Amino acid sequence: MPDLEFCRRARIAIATLVLALPTLAAAGSVPTIAYDLIEQRNRPGDHFTQGLFFDGERWWESSGLFGRSWLAEYTDPTTRPVRRKWLAADRFAEGLTVLGDRIYLLTYKAGELQLYRRENMTPLGRRYYAGEGWGLTSDGEHLIMSNGSDILTFRDPDTFAIQRELKVHGGGERWLLLNELEYAHGLVWANIWQDKRIAAIDPQSGEVRGVIDLQGLEPGSTHPDVVANGIAWDRARNGLWITGKFWPRLYLIRPDGFGFDEPEESATADQPR
Repeated sequence: MPDLEFCRRARIAIATLVLALPTLAAAGSVPTIAYDLIEQRNRPGDHFTQGLFFDGERWWESSGLFGRSWLAEYTDPTTRPVRRKWLAADRFAEGLTVLGDRIYLLTYKAGELQLYRRENMTPLGRRYYAGEGWGLTSDGEHLIMSNGSDILTFRDPDTFAIQRELKVHGGGERWLLLNELEYAHGLVWANIWQDKRIAAIDPQSGEVRGVIDLQGLEPGSTHPDVVANGIAWDRARNGLWITGKFWPRLYLIRPDGFGFDEPEESATADQPR
């Protein structure tokens, strides 16, 4: 027969550990970032948004799906585009970014990066990569790419060669399915596919510093494709424009802290253009 005193002590130890687990989990969890809703704009709800970029005057957006993919430029994202480039039927548009005089557009499974002239969307060539393309942004020096895993790759803007890989971690979670990306205030902000959160990622350590919960802004559809996707940094107003696939609205939000509480004039400094 087991020693009764030993059993009693074991039960106490187990009970103490169980009671401590929520505290331990909370201590290691990633904080939720509060935000203010600054503005919302209605727009067509038929965009399968994959990438979004705003330079203060013009917008660029990519919309996915085979046979229906396009890249578009707007002066006002609530109206018809100024220019639209349709992709080949076997190309699925994914994330995009703008750096210098170039637009960079990923494709989903073709392993093809498409380059366009920023001024008029004239094609400038292609680069190639292994695996899938999901999200794309830039820190002003590198292109930063996601592929649906928990790894971000930092790439050369000219050759698209990998220069560094970064594993995203934090809060005891596996940060898989990282999708559309934006770089703002020294952090990479990432949509997570079929998740209501945007992760704020330290580009040096890979640590998730916080998450924005977009549940209150989602359209409420039960369709599996109607998910958050699309982040654009508005430097002048010091906020993030966010939307999603088949979302009928764009929202401008201003997160608490993380550089977004700075005056608008200082928020425009040292940001990739």
